[in-house]
Amino acid sequence: MLISGIIVGALALVTAVTLIIVSSVQPAGPGPKNMASGGILLQGSASTSKITAVETKAVPAGGSTTPTDQKKLDKTVNISVYLDYQCPYCNQFETTNEAQISTWLKKGAITYEIHPISILDASSLGTKYSTRSANAAMCVANYDPDSFLAVNTSFFANQPAEGSKGLTDEKLKSLITAAGATSPDISSCIDDGTFKGFVADQTKAALNEKLPNSSLAKLTGTPTVIVNGQAYSGSLTDAAAFSSFVTSQATS
Repeated sequence: MLISGIIVGALALVTAVTLIIVSSVQPAGPGPKNMASGGILLQGSASTSKITAVETKAVPAGGSTTPTDQKKLDKTVNISVYLDYQCPYCNQFETTNEAQISTWLKKGAITYEIHPISILDASSLGTKYSTRSANAAMCVANYDPDSFLAVNTSFFANQPAEGSKGLTDEKLKSLITAAGATSPDISSCIDDGTFKGFVADQTKAALNEKLPNSSLAKLTGTPTVIVNGQAYSGSLTDAAAFSSFVTSQATS
């Protein structure tokens, strides 16, 4: 399946691939490895059916993120998503589409770039769950990147209600381990909040700057899904509708 790229619209407040970096954007960091664009880029191979992360160097403190050059992604559609792990609409999109996205990845038909941000910290009774969960995901990106998609799926499958305290850090660690990410460094990374500053930088940039590889002037809510530069504004709970949109972008 030959696909070029898409962008999925916003709702809440508001086969190897070579990663090519283009013009630099806002100051950020320190960031995790494998998130040079501010998101983690996942790819798959039809020959192995494995899903892996594209490896990149970490953004240093005071450094800049650089967007993925989607023109260099060989014969694939690039689906990008900006999400908050406490966002119920993000949960709708992810749980509805996770199976077909995983299938497309394993066939080498798409790449999937996930940008965790935190726009709902005020909705977790002071625990800043959005930031904590995004930091935890970035710890996985840094230390066990090939497990990122499984962790992402688990975070949404166990999503706390908006307006609750959210999951504890210990519960996040348990979910991460159960999803297959076993690096011993992840625990201390979560305890230390190593990438909380990077989460804040990426959230601020998304809310105030043009989103890379899109025509969107800024993020106005989550999920914002971008497929080959086009925003998806269809149903978040209709997998067939999203599949049809992806196909239309692949053949346009």
